[in-house]
Amino acid sequence: MRYVSIEAFDCPDAWYKVLNTIWHQGDVYDVAYGSEPSSTRKLNLSIEIEHPENRPLIADKAPTDMKYVNFYALKYLWSGVIEDETYTYGSRLREPIDQVDYTIRRIIEEPRDRQITMVIRLPEDIKKRLKDQKHEPPCLSLMDIEVMDNKLHLTCYFRSWDAYAGLPSNIAGIQVFNEAMVSEINARGGLNLQTGKLVFHSKNCHIYERLYENIKELISPGEDQRRKFLEERKTDN
Repeated sequence: MRYVSIEAFDCPDAWYKVLNTIWHQGDVYDVAYGSEPSSTRKLNLSIEIEHPENRPLIADKAPTDMKYVNFYALKYLWSGVIEDETYTYGSRLREPIDQVDYTIRRIIEEPRDRQITMVIRLPEDIKKRLKDQKHEPPCLSLMDIEVMDNKLHLTCYFRSWDAYAGLPSNIAGIQVFNEAMVSEINARGGLNLQTGKLVFHSKNCHIYERLYENIKELISPGEDQRRKFLEERKTDN
């Protein structure tokens, strides 16, 4: 199992670097059980995003847009139940204990609290699901919160992560979620926090075989101009 650590300037930069790294360094892993049995390339990896607040949050070639990102952040993460969904991250964060509200209150009371971890995965998720059940254990398992230098930093763990389609929406959505949390903390507590770094860990960040042609196009030599544009944005900021 190969482990890789990636440093990225912002969310689009993270997406390109993850795809490029998995494509060139990833292990071949045949998924026999899960949401999509398939051959994949995958890595056990960490991503540190220095400026996740930088706009745009989504790369122009990513298979998502800000309409979906905002839905994911504010409906799937921030609030509770969505009709026809077995659960959402938000429903588990809000019930039976409202972890989001407790997090906001604890940061207001003691910004240097290092014990704030919001947990999404449940013990019973270890059970193998029946064929006629829609339930899948959550990919996003926990979110850890820490304030340093007046910034709210998030560290998140994904047990499994679709690097092409899931990752760009997830990291952008979690940034929007962090912005909502910081706004609520500042409004309720009279603080002046800002959003900080996003750090992610995933034991199985992967690319599905059916997407290999898409990935080859994205990391082809013709994308050099796009990478230069990203580098220029770093200099400008």
